[in-house]
Amino acid sequence: MGTAGARVLPRLELADIVRAHGDAYCRAHRLAKVQHVALRAIAACRTATLGGHRETCDRCGAVRISYNSCRNRHCPKCQTLTKERWLAARRADLLPIPYFHVVFTLPHRLNALAQGNPRVIYTRLFRAAADTLLTFGHDSRYLGGTVGITAMLHTWGQNLSQHLHLHCLVTGGALTADRSRWIAGRSSFLFPVRAVSTVFRAKFLAGLHRAFDAGQLTFAGGTADLASRSAFAGFLGQLRTVDWIVYAKRPFAGPEQVLGYLGRYTHRVALSNDRLVDVRDGRVRFRWKDYADHDRVKVLTLEADEFLRRFLLHVVPRGFMRIRHFGLLANRTRRDTLTRCCDLLGHPPIDDAPPESVAGLMYRLTGLDVSRCPVCGEGRMQITAMVGHRAPSPDTS
Repeated sequence: MGTAGARVLPRLELADIVRAHGDAYCRAHRLAKVQHVALRAIAACRTATLGGHRETCDRCGAVRISYNSCRNRHCPKCQTLTKERWLAARRADLLPIPYFHVVFTLPHRLNALAQGNPRVIYTRLFRAAADTLLTFGHDSRYLGGTVGITAMLHTWGQNLSQHLHLHCLVTGGALTADRSRWIAGRSSFLFPVRAVSTVFRAKFLAGLHRAFDAGQLTFAGGTADLASRSAFAGFLGQLRTVDWIVYAKRPFAGPEQVLGYLGRYTHRVALSNDRLVDVRDGRVRFRWKDYADHDRVKVLTLEADEFLRRFLLHVVPRGFMRIRHFGLLANRTRRDTLTRCCDLLGHPPIDDAPPESVAGLMYRLTGLDVSRCPVCGEGRMQITAMVGHRAPSPDTS
């Protein structure tokens, strides 16, 4: 109840929309298995369907039932703890140097091809962007060594439209090939953006051409007319005639600002629950920021069917890694390489932090002690029983 006695309605969640309209959408459309899995997980998240446990206060006897999370990476309720643990691990990777933010964007003409070949297109995006940055880093006109890159795939725009782009965090310096010297970058951005854009376009299109020759691409629906070699060559030719957008931001002030940036861009989903306004009469309304109109926040209304179609555009293939590391941060040699960089920079390496418990994470993030009884405020909640899984109700609509 509110302060004036009015009833406080529960906050609208994506799961509510999926439970209300997901089954009808699945019957009307052909979905990939990973999209079916995402919808089922989101609908079941923190409900009796997934089971959970019963907690009892050791002082007043109050009982609380907590249901399990789905842990699907497309669920907006399941990213906070994962993100915070990932950020804690990244603290050990930060060097006492400037870092730069570069965004690589694919032309929208590639959207239809990406819908039928997401794994191929996304992989080519990662490789082209990383190869471009590494190439410029090795060029003695700019640095002459290996840079470190953390790249994060985003596939959406604010209105849930398809907008394929890669956010890259790049070290403001490089390690020489013989590992004997650290080369500091300039205070302004490291590389000329227009040249980076041109090289990125060439590398991506060359990779896409190789994928076609290797038979890795499938063509159907709106892309069926690209299946012939001549048609695909013409398509690549059209893409060569347009400017590809590469955007570079100013360097970050320090490690804490880097972590703040990573916290905003990693483990994001296409739409967070706090942007939802309401769902009624088969329509969903949500807030979005219109960057073309001075970043004004607007409300967009979509039919539930179109809303789910747009959301499912951003479900990535099973097992696909949306965050990848290259150069100095490549997983295979990262720890040894970063230790060497710290030695050259005269900076003691940061030890990996021990894993943090869920209760510890919640207390650090919110100041809330989840183990304390919410009723008496003095006792501790103890797990007294497990709650089994409950089969979802059959769809009778």
